Amino acid sequence: MGDFSRSGLVTSGNNRAACPQPPHARCEVPLFSIQRSPVRRDPARPLPGQRRSDRREPALLARPSDLPPQETLSPPAAAAPTAAGDRRRSTRPAVAWLVALALAGATGAAMPSEELGNPHTAPANRVDDRVGALFTGGLGGTHYCTASVVDSPEGNMIVTAAHCLSGTDQDKVFVPGYRDGNAPLGVWQIASTVEDPTWTADGDADVDVAFALLKPLDGRTVEQVVGANRIAVDEGFDHLVTITGYPDVSDEPITCSNLVDRFSATQMRIDCTGYSDGTSGSPWLIPGQGGPTGDEGTVVGVIGGFEEGGYTDDISYSSYFSDRVATLYRAAIARARNV
Repeated sequence: MGDFSRSGLVTSGNNRAACPQPPHARCEVPLFSIQRSPVRRDPARPLPGQRRSDRREPALLARPSDLPPQETLSPPAAAAPTAAGDRRRSTRPAVAWLVALALAGATGAAMPSEELGNPHTAPANRVDDRVGALFTGGLGGTHYCTASVVDSPEGNMIVTAAHCLSGTDQDKVFVPGYRDGNAPLGVWQIASTVEDPTWTADGDADVDVAFALLKPLDGRTVEQVVGANRIAVDEGFDHLVTITGYPDVSDEPITCSNLVDRFSATQMRIDCTGYSDGTSGSPWLIPGQGGPTGDEGTVVGVIGGFEEGGYTDDISYSSYFSDRVATLYRAAIARARNV
């Protein structure tokens, strides 16, 4: 099963799930004691990697009025609150600014100078090189989704959205650090995927998450080449995260930081502009200083979930990483020994 003390999962639970090992590559994991009604898959759902094309957020599930609009990373001006809702609006930008300062100091990153929610081209560095594009048909094919490397005992695991891995695995590859048609860190063949059976059967938006296991390349694992971030579950909703992904109209990744909002008990929401088709599966990363290289962060979500990532390029969603994601992660660890 593997030494769970060496796994990259941050969780307070100890539930484990065994994963059957049929001759085919895909693994569906039985879940236990789940009392949720699945969200039925829309017959008109987009193809893998595509997001909904409507440019409006649904009014029924709109952001609560007490949550503030998009904040900036400039020091907030002091303002006297006039009501409880206003008090939250005046303190949240200050908190974001202080967190950004703390992150810059903790990670050695440059102090952000742009507004929260505004993307820019991701730099080519060790942290962003753990994020890569998913292709069909090899490097000469089309990149259609994003994934990232997560820590595991076998060192061969990536996480993405489940809707990015629908269908067979044989023609899908992961290219970390992809830029301008080049694969400086290799082209990694997907050998197996693990997804929730309620996603497979019904497109349950609460578990639009999947793990893929990669074949070795030149005798090395992907984690040996690029490093990895950890997976965390049940971390709540109050985080400042950085999201790096590959729009399908570009051969360079974009990155954006902002505060996470609670959309529902099982969904998270974030404002970052320009996250179009191709960015599904992009990791929601809390930067950190962990791991052997001192720059290991924590993944708490991936673009997906509600409407497979959202109605608009400027607002994205993620399934909340709960114990159901922990079950998938442990099942992927069990299966990784046979890759």
